[in-house]
Amino acid sequence: MEDYEPAEGEASRIGLTLETYILEGMLGRREARGYFTSLLNQIALAAKMVTSRVRRAGLVNVLGTTGDTNATGDTVQKLDQEANETLLRVLGRRNHCAAAASEEEEDIRILSTADTANYLVVFDPLDGSSNIDVNISVGTIFSILCCPDGVTNPTAKDFLQPGAKQVCAGYALYGPSTMMVLTTGHGVNGFTLDGGIGEFMLTHPNMTIPADTQEFAINMSNQRFWEAPVQRYVDECVKGKTPGGREKNFNMRWVASMVAEVHRILIRGGIFMYPFDNKEAGKAGKLRLLYEANPMSFIVEQAGGLSSTGRERIMDLKPVGLHQRVPVILGSKNEVERVVRYHRET
Repeated sequence: MEDYEPAEGEASRIGLTLETYILEGMLGRREARGYFTSLLNQIALAAKMVTSRVRRAGLVNVLGTTGDTNATGDTVQKLDQEANETLLRVLGRRNHCAAAASEEEEDIRILSTADTANYLVVFDPLDGSSNIDVNISVGTIFSILCCPDGVTNPTAKDFLQPGAKQVCAGYALYGPSTMMVLTTGHGVNGFTLDGGIGEFMLTHPNMTIPADTQEFAINMSNQRFWEAPVQRYVDECVKGKTPGGREKNFNMRWVASMVAEVHRILIRGGIFMYPFDNKEAGKAGKLRLLYEANPMSFIVEQAGGLSSTGRERIMDLKPVGLHQRVPVILGSKNEVERVVRYHRET
């Protein structure tokens, strides 16, 4: 497996380009053939292209919906569609990605049958796209898996790997600045796009999540549908230092963009919850396991946080479908442990 392990002290060298950072990690590896580096560079290129479209959305009439729904029943925004096609086109260029699965596609898309096509990519092309029209941060979430040995024509079944099998996970955040945050299993590093030279530069080395926090993020409008453990936890946070609450006061945040929520947690700590609820019968959760929960869980755990459904570690789950939904509770270690404990006690 061509995963990347930074050299000692490398992450402190702010100013490295993303390409150099990954490439230097592959030097001296006998098995390295450049496929993984090339694939990550293609994803970075796609992020630059999507950045350009997001920045100009209001000027080139790509705001609003297409009038369609995607594979999981969500309304498709025009930029969803453009970001999806951009990623698929770019991933298919260098014959390193055998197939891709997207939130916007019912089934997988075969991209290459070449001998060099060693990887599978799953992605949410534009997370938080309902925020586009109101100019709030959105992002792209991606996960890279190894194509099983001997498989030259992957099927959906080949994508159904536990999150612990991920080679790499990351997201691109399209905010006041565009950032690429990723992990290959050796910590988390953030790169900021320098528009002047068109390169992602290392600006946030060794990102870590504080174990304690005073911020929680959840959609309070669904409170009446939550299970008792989540009701208990949020009630204590809201009460803060008053009787029946906690030893500290909390602030609540909610952006309705998982990329923005997780990025805030990486920068200053917090807990993000999209728990199980009984609002819609038959739905195990809101967020999708393969291209939302797994990659974000990989990033959060590599930054020192935890990620759980409330009952089990998300990255231990064996997927049963491309668009499988799961509850998600992730962020600062001590707070996630508390919510998990409440589930156990219940």
